[in-house]
Amino acid sequence: MCGNNMSVPLLAEAVTVSGVEKETAAVIFLHGLGDSGHGWADTLTGIRLPHVKFICPHAPPIPVTLNMKSMMPAWFDLMGLSPDSPEDESGIKKAAENIKAIIEHEARNGIPPNRIILGGFSQGGALSLYTALTCQHQLAGVVALSCWLPLHRSFPSASSGNKNLPILQCHGEMDAMIPVQFGAMTAEKLKSIVNPQMITFKTFPGLPHSSCPQLFFQM
Repeated sequence: MCGNNMSVPLLAEAVTVSGVEKETAAVIFLHGLGDSGHGWADTLTGIRLPHVKFICPHAPPIPVTLNMKSMMPAWFDLMGLSPDSPEDESGIKKAAENIKAIIEHEARNGIPPNRIILGGFSQGGALSLYTALTCQHQLAGVVALSCWLPLHRSFPSASSGNKNLPILQCHGEMDAMIPVQFGAMTAEKLKSIVNPQMITFKTFPGLPHSSCPQLFFQM
């Protein structure tokens, strides 16, 4: 494949799992706060199709207000985890532009945006939602696990107008960090942004703020 990964900062260090056949589709998956792309790359490898490429970038280390300004991998700063918490607007928008740069890179190298799924867990899922809804391209879909919609008050006006974006939300019913009610509120908000028939919201009894094998059979 042609193209220079070094021109796209997040791609230079990203964990990439190549397809075993000609790559005609891609999944870009974003990890949660304090994590890296390695574990998710291993998990996704178990469900991959031969023509699909997986890209799991790493968030840069930044001071996170929610964790007493400790340095840790984060897509943007977090001040709180409630719907009315202050938000890092500039950080969210910058992170979204970095993910859009990966989408553009893949498009230049032969995988069209409508063959790219954007996904993520927790903070990564939040960023995947925001990025897809503000992206000028129509993506294949979004998989948003245990997360919320950042800058939700700016929608629907902030949306790029892709009304037929398929979105799969999954949330554990025992999630103490991001309660399932926040996920349900996000699903209702999303129905005002895209065609409501495009939204699927699934909950999982007994599941805390983590993933489980059943989640990946939904993808």
